[in-house]
Amino acid sequence: MKNIFRFVLCGLALTGGFASQVRADFVTAMAMHGQAKYQKGFKHFDYVNPDAPKGGVLKLAGAETFDTFNAYTTKGIAAAGLNLLYVSLLEKSQDEAFAMYQALAESFEVADDRSAITFKLRQDAMWSDGKPITADDVVWTFNTLISEGIPAYRAYYAHVAGVEALDERTVKFTFDVTGNAELPLIVGELTILPKHYWADKDFTATTLEKPVTSGPYRIGDFTQGRTITYERVADWWGADLPVYKGRYNFDEIVYEYYRDQDVSLQAFFSGEFDFRQEYTAKLWATGYDVPAVKKGNIVKKLIDNDLPQGMQGFVLNLRRPIFQDKAVRKAMNYAFDFEWSNKQFAYDAYTRSRSYFSNSEMESTGLPEGRELEILEPFRDQLPAAVFTQAFEVPASDGTGKNRSNLRVAALLLDEAGYVVGDDGIRVHRETGERLSFEFLVANTNAAFERWFGPYKKNLQRIGIEGNMKIVDASQYVNRIIAFDYDMIVQNWGQSLSPGNEQREYWGSDRAEASGSRNYIGLKDPVVDALIEEIVSAPTREELVVRCRALDRVLQHGWYVVPNWHIPAWRIAYWDKFEMPAQQAPYDLGIVDTWWAK
Repeated sequence: MKNIFRFVLCGLALTGGFASQVRADFVTAMAMHGQAKYQKGFKHFDYVNPDAPKGGVLKLAGAETFDTFNAYTTKGIAAAGLNLLYVSLLEKSQDEAFAMYQALAESFEVADDRSAITFKLRQDAMWSDGKPITADDVVWTFNTLISEGIPAYRAYYAHVAGVEALDERTVKFTFDVTGNAELPLIVGELTILPKHYWADKDFTATTLEKPVTSGPYRIGDFTQGRTITYERVADWWGADLPVYKGRYNFDEIVYEYYRDQDVSLQAFFSGEFDFRQEYTAKLWATGYDVPAVKKGNIVKKLIDNDLPQGMQGFVLNLRRPIFQDKAVRKAMNYAFDFEWSNKQFAYDAYTRSRSYFSNSEMESTGLPEGRELEILEPFRDQLPAAVFTQAFEVPASDGTGKNRSNLRVAALLLDEAGYVVGDDGIRVHRETGERLSFEFLVANTNAAFERWFGPYKKNLQRIGIEGNMKIVDASQYVNRIIAFDYDMIVQNWGQSLSPGNEQREYWGSDRAEASGSRNYIGLKDPVVDALIEEIVSAPTREELVVRCRALDRVLQHGWYVVPNWHIPAWRIAYWDKFEMPAQQAPYDLGIVDTWWAK
């Protein structure tokens, strides 16, 4: 979910953009900063082909299994592609930082003090069973997701005080704050579900009953855990709207599921499915030397993108006593030899992540100064002195595999913190008796991390820390993550171009014990909480950037993760049977909704 902090409504009375289709104070687009790119009368987004032919089949690979068509609760493993079934109130463009356009809502009105937003729904918007989509559906969806859905909804929409249907097609969201510029836009992202379909069903349960839908596709044939087909709705009510023109071109989108990633790759080479996005650098470098690639039947591409990379890392769970000591967390950072591992396992393909806002202007560097220093100054007594005196950098090696200097630093940190080496070589705290031993939990779909963890484990052993890797199936992994039942995991916090409310879900104290939240660290820090609220209330883009840098700096100096790596590009391979628009959207690959069959 993307977030917004300052916006301009593009309408007749505001910026000369869209004129209202309902009345003068209702508008049809809004942007975070300045004016929305697409103005009154636009026909389609620039990164689509409006004349793309409809037809053909796109075959994709799913990972592991699925057992539910309900992607909105924590129960079960949802099928891939369910986002094709429904639409949102507004639609986001993929070539702007954050701008939203009319979709299910034909227009909307935002209160001057940003305390509310009112949507007018399209009269011709229909559910797949022929019933109209109404304001009651919107009210029911929001209230149900907040009360029974994934916990992230409660954090993301925490400042929505209420929602009410003003008439059959008009719905109003009221906020408990004023001046929060992101709230109207993130409410516009809300995917609307059919109230009448769920009337006699348990929303929290898993289900494989084909649902009533509103989007460009419906579910066709499927076999639980093995395959699912989405069929294009030929008479879809939204097909000719400017935000959907030239999109959703395949007659069928099929997901075939593979439990083993090596089997999946060989199935791709055999033509069992059409497209693969590669996440493993070693496979990208060496695994595609096959006849189909050499002959050009499979196209292999590296496409640069402008997406912020956020933070991927080995997450240290503060709910475990072993990781409550910063000295341990910092020592574990010094034990990880990224430079050597990057050469050995990834052909030097990756850039080391050092920031929670990597590859963006919100990444903090050097020492705090100017406006950022002003933001941090009131918290000086609550923060480590290093926040103000030391530029944060992740420990680096010379790449030779002889990481002795960093290991000496790590050992000294543990010595000074009171950890002594026991008879079995594992350190124990001399006063608390805490033994430095942990489990690294990994899903079998990420088993490739084993080769990265092996050398890391040996380095940890050298400084007296015992780490063991445990690989579990997807269902068990999901359940343990939801319950925070892990010592260390690999996770990624993606960041949007305009960070906002989702930061509460990532780092907020009230999310640390909320089952299923994305506060994987278990962080409870009043300074972090305060900085999050500063971000949410940022009045300008410039202020948003500097407030994010302040938060980034505080998180960095907590040493809560062992940062991994990123690559600001998409690695893709596909069978040469597709065409795509001449212009690539900078923030979305777009294969499912902008490509078409030759």
